[in-house]
Amino acid sequence: MRLLDATAARLMLLAVLSFAAADARADGSDGKYPDIGGGWARTGRGGNTASWDPTKPAGAQQAPLTPEYQAVLDASLAERAAGGQDYNPAINCLPAGMPRIMVAYDPLEIVLTPQITYVRSDHLPEIRRIYTDGRDWPPTIPPTFAGYSIGRWIADADGRYRALEVESRGMKGPRALDVNGMPLHRDNRTIVRERIFLDPADHDRLHDEITVIDHAYIKPWTVMRDYARLSDPQWVENNCAAENHYVVIKKETYFISADGQLMPTKRDQPPPDLRNFTQSAK
Repeated sequence: MRLLDATAARLMLLAVLSFAAADARADGSDGKYPDIGGGWARTGRGGNTASWDPTKPAGAQQAPLTPEYQAVLDASLAERAAGGQDYNPAINCLPAGMPRIMVAYDPLEIVLTPQITYVRSDHLPEIRRIYTDGRDWPPTIPPTFAGYSIGRWIADADGRYRALEVESRGMKGPRALDVNGMPLHRDNRTIVRERIFLDPADHDRLHDEITVIDHAYIKPWTVMRDYARLSDPQWVENNCAAENHYVVIKKETYFISADGQLMPTKRDQPPPDLRNFTQSAK
């Protein structure tokens, strides 16, 4: 009986050590994986950092849009300039989805395991699962806002991983690329390819080279988004359903003030139809 207990104890210890070793391999402590786990915030705040290409102004992104979708963008920019938000799916608390989640409105958290790399966002809470276990694409992909992502680690000659290459498919809409309403095709057949890697000269800087392949564009569009490592990230709950002050009535977006008053979001906006409410006499 004692021998059996000792054997069981040894087996349990081996199991614990195996899990610990797997965690070590995944978090980069053995030097094979890059040290990309933890919290990451987009570099800079305000300005163009929330635009899809942070190196270019919101109204001059030079996106290779088709004429049809350039007109969609122009209408969104005009709506935004007038104070409206009708073009923005997030105004209804819909998830940003891929690839907009990588704008990182709130800091992202990356969690590495040998089989899956997770990317978490507390902004309109979302989670990406990037499968790195060697699987192929499934026969069918149930559409989700974050899509289905398969990644593979790219190693140098010394066997150390330097980059994670990812392809994402199976997104659903409505989605936009950024807060300015940069459009994606309504057919939701977007393919997103990424190369995620640490800056060779600064391991507190993470790069994500993102290529969007979408029927709204005449060719693939590649941008670079950068993130700064957070040494002590403070995760703040962002519950849109509890905190959203926007309300959509038919095709118009209105704002609810702190004292509960319904307010317009743009100049000369028509009031909502109140035909089903009893009108008080003036």
